[in-house]
Amino acid sequence: MFDFEKLEVYAKAKSFNSSVSKFLDHAEVSKNKKDQLERAAFSIMLNIAEGTGRFTKPDKKNFYIIARGSAFECVAIFDYLFDQKLINQELFREFYSNLEEMSKMPFALIKSLS
Repeated sequence: MFDFEKLEVYAKAKSFNSSVSKFLDHAEVSKNKKDQLERAAFSIMLNIAEGTGRFTKPDKKNFYIIARGSAFECVAIFDYLFDQKLINQELFREFYSNLEEMSKMPFALIKSLS
């Protein structure tokens, strides 16, 4: 088992990425917005994994910062989709609360490396 597979934040990021993929399969959203959301969601998971494979604290920290930034990017995209009435409030709140929780987890990893 790889170290990142033991992290709760990785499991949550993986589940979130799956939820986003399912949402995008049926969403009536432009191709470029779908692509941006898909890449941002995937980036959370990948950067957490890559960060655990790094040897120095600053290097690990950088990848966790990027993962957290990608979570914020997803929030902004969902906020836009909600404002444009492309998703309902219930779905927005579901994704938002998952992202809020997920953004705190890399922050804890970042603080532990400072």
